[in-house]
Amino acid sequence: QVHLVESGGGLVQAGGSLRLSCAASGQTASRYGLGWFRQPPGKEREFVAATAWSGGDALYSDSVKGRFTISRDVLKNTLYLQMNSLKPEDTAVYCCAAAPFSTTSANKDYVYWGQGTQVTVSS
Repeated sequence: QVHLVESGGGLVQAGGSLRLSCAASGQTASRYGLGWFRQPPGKEREFVAATAWSGGDALYSDSVKGRFTISRDVLKNTLYLQMNSLKPEDTAVYCCAAAPFSTTSANKDYVYWGQGTQVTVSS
């Protein structure tokens, strides 16, 4: 089992930046792909970005490509999401998740989820 805890959310003005963190513990994280998802108010959860814990190419949704960067610190067992040029439409609860043996954008492939952190972008 993998336990995930997010932090770093908050209120920011449009055009600003935030960095989210996701601390991982439990089973060897190197066996998992790690992703960020978000759920805007009144909408379904959507994919944001994903990467393999062991490294390699990252995946991004078109809506965040070029503005957000996913990364991980293996020594700290922590996943990050650097969010720049934030827009009001980025307002959502952001969750990190772990998928066994794959780097994927598919919600259904993720089996472990954090509880989420709120990001609010004001206009």
